Amino acid sequence: MPSAEFEKAAADVQQLKVLPKDDELLKLYALYKQATVGDNETAKPSVFDFKAKYKWSEWSKLKGMAQADAETEYIKFATELIDKYSN
Repeated sequence: MPSAEFEKAAADVQQLKVLPKDDELLKLYALYKQATVGDNETAKPSVFDFKAKYKWSEWSKLKGMAQADAETEYIKFATELIDKYSN
């Protein structure tokens, strides 16, 4: 179960007034999925579904990372994005 700090970081990053760059959003998504679900065991999306393919690929790169480690990295990265885009 995610920590309160993780839940707060997830809520806070969704309140950004400026949308982070695509690569930052993909990293954030992958860390979130790894922290909450674990390794990506889903089928690879269709080659024509570009958005799903990129998300799947980014999450798959984290295979083997412990959920607790992904949670810690998510909090750290979300905090960086909040600091970067809140100004």
